[in-house]
Amino acid sequence: MHYQTESWGAYMASRAGSDPLERVERLASENALVIFSISTCCMCHAIKRLFCGMGVNPTVYELDEDPRGKEIEKALMRLLGSSSAVPVVFIGGKLVGAMDRVMASHINGTLVPLLKEAGALWL
Repeated sequence: MHYQTESWGAYMASRAGSDPLERVERLASENALVIFSISTCCMCHAIKRLFCGMGVNPTVYELDEDPRGKEIEKALMRLLGSSSAVPVVFIGGKLVGAMDRVMASHINGTLVPLLKEAGALWL
């Protein structure tokens, strides 16, 4: 797979006092397609494969590989109103949602236009 995994320890350290939800919003807005993930999660793997198969290179934040990942995970659960925090997808800085919302968008044909509008997909 050709997605980009961000190492954000230094980024997080520079914003140690920031609210986790603000960090999520800031990270989500920095790239066209952002996935918050856990490296051992099969649903996260599936969503990354979906986007890579479409020719999109997402920026992936692996929460289990970051010392502040648990805080981000809790913020994502609050944002989604769900007990499961990952995978969570942002396109163009806007929350698309978890696996169910992404797959529904893919099936109903709205995912590709979102990716094109955000500059994540060129064709």
